[in-house]
Amino acid sequence: MTKSKSFFSFLYNNEVRAFLFQVMALLAIVYFFYSAIDNMFVNIESRGIQTGFGFLEAESGFDIAEYLIDYSPTSSNLTVFYVGLINTIVVSIVGIIFASLIGLIIGIARLSNNWLIAKLAGGYIELFRNIPILLQILFWYNIALISFPHPRKSIEFFDTVFVNLRGIYLPKPIAEDGFIWVLVALLLGFVLKILMKRFFKKKHDDVGIETHTFGYSLLLIIGLPVMVYWALGSPLYFDYPALKGFNFRGGMSLSPEFLALAFALSVYTATYIAEAIRSGIESVSKGQKEAAQAIGLTRIQSLKLVILPQALRVAIPPIINQYLNLTKNSSLAAAIGYAELVSTFAGTVLNQVGQAVEIMLMTMAVYLTISLFISLVLNIVNNRMKIKER
Repeated sequence: MTKSKSFFSFLYNNEVRAFLFQVMALLAIVYFFYSAIDNMFVNIESRGIQTGFGFLEAESGFDIAEYLIDYSPTSSNLTVFYVGLINTIVVSIVGIIFASLIGLIIGIARLSNNWLIAKLAGGYIELFRNIPILLQILFWYNIALISFPHPRKSIEFFDTVFVNLRGIYLPKPIAEDGFIWVLVALLLGFVLKILMKRFFKKKHDDVGIETHTFGYSLLLIIGLPVMVYWALGSPLYFDYPALKGFNFRGGMSLSPEFLALAFALSVYTATYIAEAIRSGIESVSKGQKEAAQAIGLTRIQSLKLVILPQALRVAIPPIINQYLNLTKNSSLAAAIGYAELVSTFAGTVLNQVGQAVEIMLMTMAVYLTISLFISLVLNIVNNRMKIKER
């Protein structure tokens, strides 16, 4: 009887019951996934579906219109994976850069004292935020095809840049031996700029003397690489596009698919970034703004030195989410035929080899890795910008 009472009192303990419930939930989850995976392998075996990653070494057998590494129909499926991955990263980076710039401008314009500018910014947000991103991608793609002229009637800029319905043709830079030292000089210039900014900031904090570093920064970032470039005998030349027959040859091109996708992702994501910037600016207390005016700062100086640094502390967390959404929305490029990861690897390759499990796992792993990397970088920035408590 005593043992029975002690057993029940043991079960009536809240901490013990909470632990037992967690163990039971964990066992149920493990059993569910074990059953699902076991059932999957049974079905794969019964249907004679090949498994493993050997398909990555097989010949792809199809062409890709847009690639930044060497590729041909005789390349392997692994090369297709790399091509799609690079294209996804490129369009995501371009989209993030332009979405950030547009969002910052629109977010500030939304709070402008000028009635027309504020209303135009608000109209931009309401228009593009409430139209599905897929429709915007299709819209801008069709606008590009309709608006751009035939290659023989291309719009020319300085006889080096050509715009037509097949894209934008640009001079292609080709590096020669020794150009790596120009890149080293550029990297060194950025490092020296950061060190210089820290030095003059510490000087300002110690003695109150402000030093304008814009000219020095230009000299380090631009002047130093240019001097190395000329010292090495210009180890870089350009391959210019030229019309031959019915199309251009040489140079490099930005396809209408890339332009439409990057533009649609930028203008759509910028609406949410603009709202994050606006809310961040409005979170800065009125006293901070009045104090900036009281010490003689202009509106631009007040925005740059007082308001935006504090606003970004509030805006960065939601902006991180928008960067992640932009990266994941790039998978919609399959609708217009842009050769990113989903359309090439999880689309064409999957249809050819039929190994959905391996291909989907690799594709999901890529998006998960990219998302975690973006979150890591911006969380580091956010931690550096947050107000340090004493």
